[in-house]
Amino acid sequence: AYVSSYRALPLNLYHIQWKFRDEVRPRFGVMRGREFLMKDAYSFDVDRESARAAYNRMFVAYLRTFDRLGLKAIPMRADSGPIGGDMSHEFIILAATGESEVFCSRDLLDLPIPPADIDFRSDLSPIVQAWTAHYAATDEKHDPAAFEKLPEDRRITARGIEVGHIFYFGTKYSEPMGAKVTGPDGAEVPVHMGSYGIGVSRLVGAIIEASHDEAGIIWPESVAPFHVGLINLKAGDAKVDAASEQVYDRLTKAGIAVLYDDLDQRAGAKFATMDLIGLPWQVIVGPKGVERGEIEIKRRATGERETLSAEAAMNRIVAG
Repeated sequence: AYVSSYRALPLNLYHIQWKFRDEVRPRFGVMRGREFLMKDAYSFDVDRESARAAYNRMFVAYLRTFDRLGLKAIPMRADSGPIGGDMSHEFIILAATGESEVFCSRDLLDLPIPPADIDFRSDLSPIVQAWTAHYAATDEKHDPAAFEKLPEDRRITARGIEVGHIFYFGTKYSEPMGAKVTGPDGAEVPVHMGSYGIGVSRLVGAIIEASHDEAGIIWPESVAPFHVGLINLKAGDAKVDAASEQVYDRLTKAGIAVLYDDLDQRAGAKFATMDLIGLPWQVIVGPKGVERGEIEIKRRATGERETLSAEAAMNRIVAG
C-alpha cells in the first residue's frame, strides 16, 4: 500500500526461504524434493519498457551468478506454465542426469559471460539479444523445423537441469488485484511485474551433476566447502604429524579452509575418500617426503601432481 506513485518504481523485492511442495514424485536427492530453499524475486515497474529493462538486468545477473558458481548455464525459451506471461527463460546446465531434454546451438557454449564491471544501469538489451539470438529451447518450446536449420555439427540435443527461471507476466496479476500506481500524467495504471527464481538447495545437486568424474565430485573453487584436503599418510608418526600440522597452520593463517585427514587408514582409502569429496587441492604429507623436505600436491580437476618443497607447495596453493 505504501507504493502509490510511479516515483516509487522501479522496485525489486526478494526473499530466500524454505518452501514445501506436494511433489508427486520426489527424486534425485536434493534436486527435486518436497522441501527446498528458494530465492524468489519480484520486479514492479510502471510500463512494459521499464519492466523489460528489469527482466534484462536479472537475465544478465543470472548469467554472472551461475558463472561465479562454476556453472555454464544456458538461457532457454521456456513455457511459462500456470504463472503465465509472454516471456520466460529457464537457465539450464547440461548434464547426463538432467530431468528433461533440451535443444540448443553449440555457439552458446562459446559466448562470453558479461564482465564483473558491467553497468546494470545501462542498456543491457544487446547482451540479452546476443544470447537469445541462438536457438535454445526446452522440450515444451522446441521447434524441430527451426532446430534442423542449424548445421548438424552445431546442434546439441542433451539432458538439462534447471537452475533458475525468470518470467515477465506484465499486468496479469496487478490488474485483478488492483495493484496500481499514479503515472506521470496523473492517471492510475497497473504495475508491470516479473518474477525470478533460483532453487538454492537444488544448486548443490546441480553442481555435483555438472562437475564430477568416476572418482567423485570436482568442486568449483568458488563454492568448495574447503579449498584444500590435507592428507597425513602416517598419522601417529611424530615427524609426519608435525609436518602436517605446520602445513595446516600455514594455510589456515593464509585464510585457506583446510580439511585435515589424520585418520589411521591405508593410503589408498585416504586418496579415494579425498577424491570422492572433491576439494580443489590435495596436499599429501608422507614419511618419505618429510625426510626429503618435500610434500606432494594434487589438482583435483586435472589430476596433475607435483612434488615440491614445503615452502614452494604452500606458495603454489596460496597463489591459486
